[in-house]
Amino acid sequence: MSWDVFVQHFPPDIKSVAEIPDNFVSQPIGTREEIITKIKQIVPTANFSDKAWGIIDGSDFSIEVNLGNKDLLTGFAFHVRGSDTAAACVIEIFELLDLRAFDTATGDFLNPNQAAKGLQHWRTYRDKILSQKIQ
Repeated sequence: MSWDVFVQHFPPDIKSVAEIPDNFVSQPIGTREEIITKIKQIVPTANFSDKAWGIIDGSDFSIEVNLGNKDLLTGFAFHVRGSDTAAACVIEIFELLDLRAFDTATGDFLNPNQAAKGLQHWRTYRDKILSQKIQ
């Protein structure tokens, strides 16, 4: 279970996910190697020994980076667990790439000024589900 964030080249003129046209197709964002290189500019310790599935470990968080198996990427996903520090890391990466991200916890674009909000929503949901399983 994780907080999932999907990064693509969403049109810059749309304000919310609800405005994405039904026929939207993301444009290429770069090769897998280009994206890995840029991620490593932010997090030099990121482990991409598996080029399709990277791992970023912080002192209090873990982020899996799902790049997939294609060389030319149209998007990728972050699967995040841990503290709010992870949200700041995600923001730094997608801003360096000059892309936008869809926050599955809020259902809209990830707002850099409120990035931790989605992660906090996910933790609340996770804790609720886990407490129900224990009972």
